[in-house]
Amino acid sequence: MDEFIDTALGFPTVLFSAALVVVLGFWLLVLCGAADHEGVGSDLDSGALGLGGVPVTVSASLLISVAWFASLSGSVLLAHTGWPGAVVHFLGAVLLFASPVLAWRVTRVLVRPLAKLFPDERGPSRLDFVGLTCVIRTGRVDAGFGQAEVAAGDGSTALVQVRQLGSDPLTLGSTALLYAYDDAGEFFWVGPFSALDGLFDPLG
Repeated sequence: MDEFIDTALGFPTVLFSAALVVVLGFWLLVLCGAADHEGVGSDLDSGALGLGGVPVTVSASLLISVAWFASLSGSVLLAHTGWPGAVVHFLGAVLLFASPVLAWRVTRVLVRPLAKLFPDERGPSRLDFVGLTCVIRTGRVDAGFGQAEVAAGDGSTALVQVRQLGSDPLTLGSTALLYAYDDAGEFFWVGPFSALDGLFDPLG
């Protein structure tokens, strides 16, 4: 047991041990419901590394775990070679770089079957708002100005840019219908909408 602890806290394994502690802490929070395994944003493009198909938290956890195990095993083997200390330290430095490379190769193999458990889902799109009603949040809406609040299907709300054509002005608190989206201008076309009679006039 003492040898295990000494190796885990010795060079180079201690670097991977620290990362592994972070990984274990994160998954403990997931088990407690305080974190979401897909809720951590990252700029890492795991697909470019050949680790796509699973959430980045899963691939990163596997990568760190395998690198830690590879470093630990290599360090134990080096400690029992009986080679001079300078040679062991040099090979330990090599192990520091070799372990992540080996871990990357192993993780690539592991994520392939795991990818089947994480089917691709289409991300939210602004086009999902087309056809929904909204509430005007500015004093006026015209062809060049306006904002409205719209509720998404999951209950969340968003403030979007809206524009109107027509003579019947939309004012603060008015209910309108998002009937089209302009990609170039990044805004929605809206028209007055009455929930009581279901009437909608895009030209106001």
